[in-house]
Amino acid sequence: GSLVAAVLAHSGRLDKEDLGTRIGRLSRRGEVCNMINKKYNEFLPSMQSAEDLVSQVEGLSSNIDLLRAGIEHEVQRDLNISIAEFTDLRQQLERDTLVLSVLRRLQEFDTAIKEYNAALLEKKYVTAAQQLEKARSNLKTLESRKGFELKILKALGTELTVQTQNMLYHLGEEWQKLAVWKLPPSKESSSLESVLHSELHLHTVPSKEEEVAGPPVASVLQAFAVLGELHTKLKIFGQLLLKCILKPLVLYPSLQPFTEEQSDVVILRFKSEEPHVDHSSPVEVFGKIKLVFEVLHKYLLNVPLEQPAEQKQECRVTLAELLGEMIWEELSDCLIQNCLVNSIPTNSSKLEQYIEVIKSTEEFEKALKELHFLQGDTTDLLNYARNVNSHFANKKCQDVVVAARNLMTSEIHNTVKITPDSCIALPRLPDPGAGDNLKMKKASETVHEDMVNLESEAKLSQHTFSLPTCRISASVEKLMELAYQTLLEAAASTDQCCIQLFYSVRNIFQLFCDVVPTYHRENLQKLPQLAAIHHNNCMFIAHHLLTLGHQFQYRLTNILCDGAATFVDLVPGFRRLGMECFLAQMRVQKGEILERLASARNFSNMDDEENYCAANKAIRQVLHQLKRLGKVWQDILPVNVYCKAMGTLLNTALAEIVTRIAALEDISAEDADRLYSLCKTMVEEGPQVFTPLPEEDKNKKYQEEVPVYVQKWMTFKELMIILQANLQEIVDQWADGKGPLAAEFSAAEVKSLIRALFQNTERRAAALARIK
Repeated sequence: GSLVAAVLAHSGRLDKEDLGTRIGRLSRRGEVCNMINKKYNEFLPSMQSAEDLVSQVEGLSSNIDLLRAGIEHEVQRDLNISIAEFTDLRQQLERDTLVLSVLRRLQEFDTAIKEYNAALLEKKYVTAAQQLEKARSNLKTLESRKGFELKILKALGTELTVQTQNMLYHLGEEWQKLAVWKLPPSKESSSLESVLHSELHLHTVPSKEEEVAGPPVASVLQAFAVLGELHTKLKIFGQLLLKCILKPLVLYPSLQPFTEEQSDVVILRFKSEEPHVDHSSPVEVFGKIKLVFEVLHKYLLNVPLEQPAEQKQECRVTLAELLGEMIWEELSDCLIQNCLVNSIPTNSSKLEQYIEVIKSTEEFEKALKELHFLQGDTTDLLNYARNVNSHFANKKCQDVVVAARNLMTSEIHNTVKITPDSCIALPRLPDPGAGDNLKMKKASETVHEDMVNLESEAKLSQHTFSLPTCRISASVEKLMELAYQTLLEAAASTDQCCIQLFYSVRNIFQLFCDVVPTYHRENLQKLPQLAAIHHNNCMFIAHHLLTLGHQFQYRLTNILCDGAATFVDLVPGFRRLGMECFLAQMRVQKGEILERLASARNFSNMDDEENYCAANKAIRQVLHQLKRLGKVWQDILPVNVYCKAMGTLLNTALAEIVTRIAALEDISAEDADRLYSLCKTMVEEGPQVFTPLPEEDKNKKYQEEVPVYVQKWMTFKELMIILQANLQEIVDQWADGKGPLAAEFSAAEVKSLIRALFQNTERRAAALARIK
C-alpha cells in the first residue's frame, strides 16, 4: 500500500484520474513488485559469497606484497652474486678450453713433425708429405686465433718451411733419378741434329735389389702432388717433352723415335731416315707421337695423384691427365699448323682421299683418351680435320692470292706478244645454251624456207672485238690464266668453296690495282717502255674482265648465277689505271721536249751562228728523243695507240716551234732561210719517228699518214711556205680567208709574220690590207 501511495504521489495527478482505473493499474504493479522481491531474496546469498571472496583476495594481496619485499631485499642480492660467480667460471672455462686446444694443436704439430721425420728416413714420401700438410694445417689454425699470439708460432713456421724445403729437395733428387734428360749443349735444342743426340732415360723400373729400398715413381709424384709442387715439376717436364720430342717429330719427316729397354731403365732415342716428302703425312706423325705417349704412359704417366678411398672404386686423376691439360693445346696447334695444314688438298678432286686423314685423327685421339691423356669430347684437332671443305677453300684462296702477288711483283719487262687470235690456254667451256639453240634451229628450219633473207651482206670481222696486237707482261698472262683456272676449280667445288674462290679471283684483280702501281712506281715513272707495257697489261685485263663473268655464269653456284658473278664493274678502274700511268709518262716526255726547245733561244737572230747552232741542236735533240721513244715503244703498243702517242709528242714539238717563230718581231732574209732549214729538218725526219712495227717496209704506211696523227702538221708546212714566199704568194695562200693559210693561221698571226718578214713598204701595207 505504501508503494502504491508513493507511486500515486509521484504522479501528482490523482485528482484528475479515474480511481478505478488507477486501482487496476496498481494491482498489476503489485505483481511486479512481488517478482522484484523474489529476485532480491535470491540475489542476497550471491552477494554475500562475493564479499567473502573479496576479503580473501585482500588477504592474498597482502601476503604477495610481503613476499615481493622479501625477494627484493634478500633473494635479488644473492642472485647477482651467483651470476657474477657464473660469469667468472665461464670465462675461466673458455680460457682453459682455448689453452687445451692450443696445446692439442701444438701436440699434433709436434707429432706430425716426428712422424714426418720417421717417414722421410724410411723414404715413405707420401706419408711424410701428408704429415707435413697436417703440421701446416695445425699451424694455420694456431695462427688464425686472434688475441692469442704465441712467440713460438714464428719458430714453428720457420721449422715447417725448413722441413718442407728439405722434403722438396729429397723429392727433386728422386725425380731427377727417375726421368733423366740427356741433351746436347747446343742452344737450338729443337733442331734435327740436336734431337738426334737427345735421349730420355726413365728409371721407373726398379731392379730386384732396389725393389724394397727404392721409392716407386708413384710415391714421389704423389708426394709432389700433396705438397702442391707437382704442377711446377710437370710443367717443366711437359715443356721439355714438347720442345725436344713432340714438336721435332711433327716438323722433321725423317725423324723416327725408338725405345731401348734395359734391366732398370727405358731409353727413348731418335734416328733419321731419308725423307720421301717435304712434309710428313698426319698418319705418320700420329703414329710417332702415339708411340712416345705409350712409352711414357707405361713407365711414367699411369700414376694416380690421389690415394683411393677404402672400398671405393672411383676414377682417380692420373699424371697423364694433368700433363695432357698442360701441353695438349700447344701440341694440337703445332699439329694443325705444321701437319694438317700441309695435308689439305690443293685440288677438289683429292678431297675424297682426305677421309683417311680424318679417320686417322679420330683413331689418334681415341688412343690418347685410352691412355688418359685426353678427356672430354671432340677437340680442336679433330674439328679442324673434319672441317676440310672450309680449310680447302681457305688454303686454295690463300694460295691463289699468294701466287697472284708473286706474279704482280715479278719483272714487267718480260713480255709476250698478244694477237687477236691469242686466247687463254684452257679447256673449251661448254655452251650453256647449246640445247636451246638446237631446238630453235630445228623449229625455225621450215620458217626460213619461206622467209626473205634480210641480213646485210656486210659482216664484221671476226677480230672486231678482239684486243689489238701488242705486248704484255708474261706475268700478267699467267695471272689471267690463274684467274681462269681458279674459276674452273670453283665450278667443280661445293657452293661455299665456289663462292670463296670466286671472290678470291675478284680480290686478286683488286690487289693488282694496289700492288703494281706501288711496287713498280719508280720504274713506271722513269722507263717509258714499262709504262707502255703497264698500259697494255691493264687494257688486257680489262678486256678479259668484260666477258669473264659471262663465261662462267651458268657453271658457278646458283647464288652467283643470279647476276652476282661479274667482273664488269672492275673494267673502268683498270682502264683508268693504265691510262693514268701512260699519260703521266706522256707528260714527262712532253716536258722534256719543251725543255729542249727552250734552249733554242726562241729561234731569234738565226744569222748569228751561235744561235743557229743552239736551235739546230735543240731540233736534233727533240728528233733523237722521238726516235728513241719510237724504238722503245715499237712492237709494244698497239699500232693505233703508238701512232696517237708519237703524233701527240711530235705535234707538241711542232706547235712549240710555230708559236716561237710566230712570236718573232723581226726576221731577216737569212733568218728566214735558216728557220726554213730547221723546219725542213723536222718535216723530213719527223715522220721517220713513226716505226710501230719491227719490219721497216711496213712502217711507210704510217709515216705517210703523219698528218692524220699530228694536228699541227699542215700548220707547220704553211709556216714553211710563209718563210720562203713573197707578199703576193702569201696573199694568194690566204685567198680572202678561204685559202689553206687561213685554215691554219689567224689574220693577226699572218699579219705579225708579214711585219716580221718584210720591210714597211706600200706593198706590205697593201698586203696587210688584204689579210682580214
